[in-house]
Amino acid sequence: MSDLQALRRNLAQLGRVAVLAGGDSAERSISLKSGHAVHRALRNLGVLAEFVDPAETGVNKLAGFQAAWVVLHGRGGEDGVIQGVLEHLGVPYCGSGVMASALGMDKVRTKWLWRGAGLPTPDFYVAGRNETALDYPVIVKPAREGSSIGMCKVDSETQLREAVAAAHAYDDEVIVEQWVSGAEYTVAILEGRALPAIRLETPNTFYDFEAKYESETTQYHCPCGLSEAEEAELAELALDAFAVLGGRGWGRVDVMRDDEGRFQLLEVNTIPGMTDHSLVPMAAEAAGVGFDELVGRILMTAVESEA
Repeated sequence: MSDLQALRRNLAQLGRVAVLAGGDSAERSISLKSGHAVHRALRNLGVLAEFVDPAETGVNKLAGFQAAWVVLHGRGGEDGVIQGVLEHLGVPYCGSGVMASALGMDKVRTKWLWRGAGLPTPDFYVAGRNETALDYPVIVKPAREGSSIGMCKVDSETQLREAVAAAHAYDDEVIVEQWVSGAEYTVAILEGRALPAIRLETPNTFYDFEAKYESETTQYHCPCGLSEAEEAELAELALDAFAVLGGRGWGRVDVMRDDEGRFQLLEVNTIPGMTDHSLVPMAAEAAGVGFDELVGRILMTAVESEA
């Protein structure tokens, strides 16, 4: 029996599976695209999957499902909230648990944890609190948003004030981080292993929302151009960064390489995108894992985490 046949057999035993997507966060549109792609893949695998948008149906009906594939991006879905609901209802779900999800969504606390564990991450401060001198340029980010929403590169004090004010429209906590000008990489994690790294290249100022989801000029390099030893170092760093937060099942870690060749951790994504522009499916494809199989394997981690 092939691996895919065995996967189909195991998935057939799960019963009704809710694909949770949409929600009411700033990333709703991306979540809906991801959710429909996941739903199609599960149906292709013979899973009794149903699309559920909590913003439209609420969460009460979730008690009738045997498992949940969570693809809610942003607040309410990626921050531990829906995970807590599912645990209360006794519904197994794929991805990280309540605490790891909440930490991964919070860039400030993620970086504090990484610093405490001795992992490399660019210097930073929280705007209006414990501010330290950073050289321009810097990048300003809402602490708890994804998809690069509200982010802005800043080259002067005037721009900094404006960027912080704009970011505060998304979050009451705003992070100011030292700009790193080297190459950007992303490492997808599946079942405790790192998939091939992808090097991102965009003509935009940085890998922003438009570059991620709309641009046709963004380039994705896999193989990423690192030596075998360098890619192994990057994979180990990503796995360590994910483990420090308590991540499980699957996720993605974003990393920059500074001018001195050192890898610097940017952030972790516990529910990465699953659209046609998304990075985890690209990395899985490079490892010989097609989209449907990827979706099925991620769902199986929900059951395995309960064992």
